[in-house]
Amino acid sequence: MNHEGVHRRKFSWDTFSSVATLIPSLILLGVFVYGFIAWTVYVSLTKWNSFIPDFSFAGLMNYMAIFNTYRFQSDLRNIVVFTVLFIVLCLVVGLALAILVDQKIKAEGFFRSIFIFPMAISFVVTGVVWSWILNPNTGVNLILKAFGWKSLPSWFLSTTITPSIPIGQIQLGIPIALLAVLIAAVWQMSGFAMAVYLAGLRAIADDIKEAARIDGAGAWRIFFSIILPQLKATTTTIIIILTAASLKIFGLIYAMTGPGQAFVTDMPSLNMFQTTFQGDAFAQGAAIAVVLLLLIAVFIIPYLISTLRQGENS
Repeated sequence: MNHEGVHRRKFSWDTFSSVATLIPSLILLGVFVYGFIAWTVYVSLTKWNSFIPDFSFAGLMNYMAIFNTYRFQSDLRNIVVFTVLFIVLCLVVGLALAILVDQKIKAEGFFRSIFIFPMAISFVVTGVVWSWILNPNTGVNLILKAFGWKSLPSWFLSTTITPSIPIGQIQLGIPIALLAVLIAAVWQMSGFAMAVYLAGLRAIADDIKEAARIDGAGAWRIFFSIILPQLKATTTTIIIILTAASLKIFGLIYAMTGPGQAFVTDMPSLNMFQTTFQGDAFAQGAAIAVVLLLLIAVFIIPYLISTLRQGENS
């Protein structure tokens, strides 16, 4: 009986200390994350579109206003194109690098560090460096001219969209200038995909692959029938993280191209910043932020639900 009493008191004290430790973090999280999200939603429903605050209720007026603008329609096109290409290229490049490093090559640690090094650089620095490299008047073109070769085309500053399909106020397609930003972003984040894929590859038991070889399976059959299925959870994790990074991208665009001519490289995050803090349209800026939050939630929430279900089943 005494032993049970001591155990209960210990359990109660452990529970209390654990909760007490979490309370400050929960309060800060509630105020500075969910509280500010609620405030942003509230502001997006008001008429505060000048320097002077006006909290009169406006309903969905701000959402209708931003969706009817050429710039925001361009933003939605750009973010979809950029996110899809960014994720696909990072997955392909990251997996290829992970397979290369997984071959027990010499100086593996050196190459692994080289591939993952760009992640240590901020997006702003990456934007500045790549804007210099790809600018028609500097960077690579100076090297090409020094060897008597032709300069690269000025697609870095291009307003061309291909294929050009009219929809609403914009042309649906891939903005050529956005490819420059895409190159810089993939260069920086493919190392992250490599690191996660490498961990996934190292977690696959060699016995499974060896059994497949004994059964006569070739390298390609082993890759598509054994390795890729085993990397499904790893790929899902990479996609979720890269999607969140892509939808929130700001520093790279701001430092490298800005919104671009005809908004060919504009993004909702940049639009929100300029609308709110340079245009003093706080309610419309908040509306853009809410739409961006919903776009991120569309990808994140299903992943969280799937993770919780897997945890319950296990």
